[in-house]
Amino acid sequence: MVTKRLADAAPGGPRAAAGAAALAAALSSPYWLPRALVALRGRVFAAVNGPEGVIVPNDRVGPEGFERLYAHPAANGRSRGAGLSDLFWYWLSPGPEVHQEHLEPGPRYDAVARTTLAVLGGSSAELSARAAACAARVLDEEVPGSLSVVRLRDLMMPVWAEFFHELVFREPCPREVRDLITGNARDVVDSLKNTRLRHMGRRTRLTRYLLGRLAAGEVPHELPAELSDDLDKAHYLQGTFFNTAVVQMSEAMAHLLLALAQHPDVQRRAAAEAWDGRYLGHVLNEALRRYPLFGIAHRITTADIDLGDGTAYPAGTVLCFDYPAFHATGVTDPEVFDPDRWEHITAKDAHHIPFGVAANRSCPAWRLAPLVMRAATGEVLGRFVLRSPVSHTRSLPNRAPCVLIRRGRRRPRTRPAALLVLLRVRDRWEDVGRSLLQLGFGTWMVADARRQRLASSYFARHDSQGRPRASTGGDGTAGSPAHCPHHR
Repeated sequence: MVTKRLADAAPGGPRAAAGAAALAAALSSPYWLPRALVALRGRVFAAVNGPEGVIVPNDRVGPEGFERLYAHPAANGRSRGAGLSDLFWYWLSPGPEVHQEHLEPGPRYDAVARTTLAVLGGSSAELSARAAACAARVLDEEVPGSLSVVRLRDLMMPVWAEFFHELVFREPCPREVRDLITGNARDVVDSLKNTRLRHMGRRTRLTRYLLGRLAAGEVPHELPAELSDDLDKAHYLQGTFFNTAVVQMSEAMAHLLLALAQHPDVQRRAAAEAWDGRYLGHVLNEALRRYPLFGIAHRITTADIDLGDGTAYPAGTVLCFDYPAFHATGVTDPEVFDPDRWEHITAKDAHHIPFGVAANRSCPAWRLAPLVMRAATGEVLGRFVLRSPVSHTRSLPNRAPCVLIRRGRRRPRTRPAALLVLLRVRDRWEDVGRSLLQLGFGTWMVADARRQRLASSYFARHDSQGRPRASTGGDGTAGSPAHCPHHR
């Protein structure tokens, strides 16, 4: 027995080999464990939510068919009849039943969409100036030193919290309200990415603030009469402007700025030609092509669709439109970040739908977003040189860590190169811990959403326009549950 123990402990023995293997697995885990956990999470989601819908483009529906199918008048259902809707209603609650993204087609959606466009309206000069001023205030307040390490998404959230507060209320945003909006938006997007559980108390505090402003008559916009009471109107404002708008603009800016940080030549040219804006427009197009904000947009067919080439989908089909796959078609080297490609193609002619398809619930910020993103980016580039070595994925769960080096200051004491090495190592190891959190939190929330069935139970009690059913026995849940890969 003693001899066996000595042999096992000796160099080259079974225990040493097992220990070496375990050490090698641990040290290499940043390179393989996150991918394995993401794959496992996908299988868990599919097991909880049932079979997938129809993902396009596919072998039968190519890029041209993708656009025709997306724009088809019958591909216009949004929530009713898809198990996937239960997930998004859960993550975007409270008030998902009046959120513009979730409303079914009809008078209520049309009224809400008109109101959103009116709130987002204004001249190009006015909107750009407002965005630049909000960005300047936040940058000067949040990044005072000559060298800073930030998370770009977190840095941008206060900018857009102020901006959309000014659009909704036509007055400056107090600091405590900005913090409230930012906290709510972070909670929504972090739960969507499964990096933390929901904190409903934060969301409730913002709802109370909006109810107070409505009760005092301090919302200078005519809100849709189709929203029945102040609670519905507060939830509409919260979901559209202070959840989705703040989150999506912050994510879009993080992608744009991180791409600039990782391509120094592109950044130098964009900064040098900021007065013109044309090249920065190419950079923005390329960032939205390479890193679209949506992985999947789902629609439910409200009637049979026949594309005329033998491809047909019956009513109730859940169609999952894969933005990254579509954006990768029609260009050479789609994985390469190359703004110069936009010298030779236009967004209209390319397979490029960062704001959706105009004929089917396109993003209401399709005009505003490019204007204000260029203005805010100009403020960033005018102040800082950006550098970052971290992973850049479409879902951006790391929130885009970046080093900001202030222009026109003496060289900082800390060497930026050393910070970049540390940032890269930290990002690798954070990815391991984050993937474990996403697996645990994601599994919990998907199961909880499946248990609550917010969308399914709502449509069991209401028709597609939100009117209560005469009888609660209506089926309201037509169509089978569906799951699509939707990590945002």
